[in-house]
Amino acid sequence: MVAIGFAAGCNKKETEEQSSPAPQVTKALSTVVVPAQVQGKWKAVQIEVADKNAHLKKVYSVKIGSDFKLPGSDLTLKVETFLPHFVMEGTTLTSQSNDLVNPAAQLVIRENGKEIYKGWLFSLYPATHAFQHPQYGFTLVDYQPAS
Repeated sequence: MVAIGFAAGCNKKETEEQSSPAPQVTKALSTVVVPAQVQGKWKAVQIEVADKNAHLKKVYSVKIGSDFKLPGSDLTLKVETFLPHFVMEGTTLTSQSNDLVNPAAQLVIRENGKEIYKGWLFSLYPATHAFQHPQYGFTLVDYQPAS
Protein backbone atom coordinates (compact mmCIF):
# COMPACT_ATOMS: atom_id res chain seq x y z
CA MET A 1 0.00 0.00 0.00
CA VAL A 2 2.76 2.42 0.89
CA ALA A 3 4.49 1.74 -2.44
CA ILE A 4 1.26 2.44 -4.32
CA GLY A 5 0.72 5.71 -2.43
CA PHE A 6 4.32 6.72 -3.03
CA ALA A 7 4.04 5.98 -6.75
CA ALA A 8 0.77 7.89 -6.98
CA GLY A 9 2.38 10.84 -5.19
CA CYS A 10 5.23 10.90 -7.70
CA ASN A 11 2.83 10.83 -10.63
CA LYS A 12 0.85 13.70 -9.14
CA LYS A 13 4.00 15.76 -8.68
CA GLU A 14 5.18 15.00 -12.24
CA THR A 15 1.76 16.02 -13.58
CA GLU A 16 1.90 19.28 -11.62
CA GLU A 17 5.40 20.01 -12.94
CA GLN A 18 4.33 19.31 -16.51
CA SER A 19 1.25 21.51 -16.29
CA SER A 20 3.00 24.48 -14.69
CA PRO A 21 3.74 27.20 -17.24
CA ALA A 22 7.27 27.54 -18.56
CA PRO A 23 9.12 30.67 -17.48
CA GLN A 24 8.85 33.46 -20.04
CA VAL A 25 12.01 35.14 -21.24
CA THR A 26 11.36 38.81 -21.87
CA LYS A 27 13.11 40.37 -24.82
CA ALA A 28 14.11 44.00 -24.64
CA LEU A 29 12.37 45.87 -27.42
CA SER A 30 14.73 47.54 -29.81
CA THR A 31 14.30 51.01 -31.21
CA VAL A 32 15.23 51.88 -34.78
CA VAL A 33 16.75 55.34 -35.24
CA VAL A 34 17.42 56.64 -38.73
CA PRO A 35 19.96 59.47 -38.35
CA ALA A 36 19.49 62.78 -40.19
CA GLN A 37 22.46 62.04 -42.50
CA VAL A 38 20.61 58.90 -43.75
CA GLN A 39 16.97 60.12 -43.86
CA GLY A 40 15.72 60.61 -47.40
CA LYS A 41 19.02 59.53 -48.97
CA TRP A 42 17.81 56.08 -50.12
CA LYS A 43 14.68 55.36 -52.16
CA ALA A 44 14.69 51.57 -52.62
CA VAL A 45 16.53 48.32 -52.07
CA GLN A 46 16.84 45.33 -54.34
CA ILE A 47 15.84 42.00 -52.89
CA GLU A 48 16.63 38.71 -54.56
CA VAL A 49 13.75 36.26 -54.17
CA ALA A 50 14.59 32.61 -54.63
CA ASP A 51 11.65 30.36 -55.50
CA LYS A 52 12.78 27.03 -54.04
CA ASN A 53 10.09 25.04 -55.86
CA ALA A 54 10.75 26.47 -59.34
CA HIS A 55 14.52 26.78 -58.76
CA LEU A 56 14.42 30.38 -59.96
CA LYS A 57 15.88 33.60 -58.58
CA LYS A 58 14.64 37.06 -59.46
CA VAL A 59 15.65 40.50 -58.17
CA TYR A 60 12.92 43.02 -57.32
CA SER A 61 13.27 46.69 -56.51
CA VAL A 62 11.23 47.50 -53.39
CA LYS A 63 10.66 51.14 -52.46
CA ILE A 64 11.40 51.96 -48.83
CA GLY A 65 8.11 52.41 -46.97
CA SER A 66 5.96 50.89 -49.72
CA ASP A 67 4.23 47.53 -50.05
CA PHE A 68 5.36 45.24 -52.87
CA LYS A 69 3.20 42.29 -53.95
CA LEU A 70 5.41 39.38 -54.93
CA PRO A 71 4.13 38.25 -58.36
CA GLY A 72 2.50 34.81 -58.41
CA SER A 73 2.26 34.55 -54.63
CA ASP A 74 0.18 35.58 -51.62
CA LEU A 75 3.18 37.48 -50.18
CA THR A 76 3.58 41.22 -49.72
CA LEU A 77 6.99 42.69 -48.83
CA LYS A 78 7.55 46.03 -47.16
CA VAL A 79 10.96 47.55 -46.47
CA GLU A 80 10.36 49.67 -43.40
CA THR A 81 13.89 50.97 -42.96
CA PHE A 82 17.25 50.93 -44.70
CA LEU A 83 20.44 51.53 -42.71
CA PRO A 84 23.62 51.70 -44.82
CA HIS A 85 25.99 51.34 -41.83
CA PHE A 86 23.92 49.21 -39.46
CA VAL A 87 25.06 49.12 -35.83
CA MET A 88 23.43 48.03 -32.60
CA GLU A 89 24.02 50.28 -29.61
CA GLY A 90 22.32 48.57 -26.67
CA THR A 91 18.69 48.28 -27.73
CA THR A 92 19.04 50.99 -30.40
CA LEU A 93 19.48 49.99 -34.04
CA THR A 94 20.91 52.80 -36.13
CA SER A 95 23.41 53.75 -38.83
CA GLN A 96 26.83 55.19 -37.97
CA SER A 97 27.06 56.91 -41.33
CA ASN A 98 25.53 57.07 -44.80
CA ASP A 99 28.38 54.92 -46.19
CA LEU A 100 27.64 51.36 -47.33
CA VAL A 101 29.65 49.66 -44.58
CA ASN A 102 27.06 47.15 -43.25
CA PRO A 103 23.86 47.61 -45.29
CA ALA A 104 20.67 46.29 -43.69
CA ALA A 105 16.98 46.50 -44.52
CA GLN A 106 14.15 45.98 -42.05
CA LEU A 107 11.61 43.80 -43.85
CA VAL A 108 7.99 42.92 -43.08
CA ILE A 109 6.51 39.97 -44.95
CA ARG A 110 2.78 39.34 -44.98
CA GLU A 111 1.03 36.27 -46.34
CA ASN A 112 -2.66 36.78 -47.19
CA GLY A 113 -2.49 40.00 -45.16
CA LYS A 114 -1.11 38.33 -42.01
CA GLU A 115 2.37 39.31 -40.82
CA ILE A 116 4.61 36.24 -40.88
CA TYR A 117 8.01 37.93 -40.51
CA LYS A 118 9.49 41.18 -39.30
CA GLY A 119 13.24 41.33 -39.20
CA TRP A 120 16.43 42.36 -40.91
CA LEU A 121 18.20 41.37 -44.10
CA PHE A 122 21.97 42.00 -44.11
CA SER A 123 23.76 42.10 -47.45
CA LEU A 124 27.15 41.16 -45.93
CA TYR A 125 25.65 38.37 -43.79
CA PRO A 126 22.73 36.89 -45.74
CA ALA A 127 22.34 33.89 -43.41
CA THR A 128 22.08 36.04 -40.25
CA HIS A 129 18.47 36.03 -39.01
CA ALA A 130 17.43 34.69 -42.41
CA PHE A 131 13.69 34.18 -42.71
CA GLN A 132 12.76 30.58 -43.43
CA HIS A 133 9.77 30.27 -45.74
CA PRO A 134 8.78 26.89 -47.24
CA GLN A 135 8.90 28.23 -50.82
CA TYR A 136 10.85 31.52 -50.87
CA GLY A 137 14.22 32.82 -49.75
CA PHE A 138 15.07 36.54 -49.50
CA THR A 139 18.44 38.26 -49.85
CA LEU A 140 19.35 41.96 -49.78
CA VAL A 141 21.50 42.51 -52.89
CA ASP A 142 21.57 46.23 -53.78
CA TYR A 143 20.39 49.73 -52.78
CA GLN A 144 19.16 52.70 -54.75
CA PRO A 145 20.04 56.20 -53.59
CA ALA A 146 17.44 58.94 -53.83
CA SER A 147 17.98 61.20 -56.84
